[in-house]
Amino acid sequence: MQETVSQIMTRHVVTINSSKSALDAALLMKEKRISSLIVQNNDDKSLGIITERDFIKRVCADDKKSSEVKISELMSKIQTFAEPDTPVDVAVQRMINNRIRRLPVISEGKVIGIITVTDLAKELRRIMLTKGIVELID
Repeated sequence: MQETVSQIMTRHVVTINSSKSALDAALLMKEKRISSLIVQNNDDKSLGIITERDFIKRVCADDKKSSEVKISELMSKIQTFAEPDTPVDVAVQRMINNRIRRLPVISEGKVIGIITVTDLAKELRRIMLTKGIVELID
């Protein structure tokens, strides 16, 4: 049986309201020690994603003050995603094709998880350990 994204995705997705500023997003990402946030409106509908790359391109490179930049100016719209039953290899191919490091997992219109390159690295290590390709090192 082929592995699906629901088996390896990060289930706890940190969100931020679209009314917040880039500074609010940066502080939340720092506090949670993460590199992306899902952007939602007041109805908890997912509107987009903010990544470290968005900060570099839309705040730092333009020499803008983060407290004055709106989330809507900063975020990228979610254009590519996976469903929980999407095979992992299909999700990986979408990430490669779209040159992204994070792939939201959406079910019934809601973001329920995210697949990151870290999740994929952990899964690859698990497979390699299972097949005896590598040994467990502490």
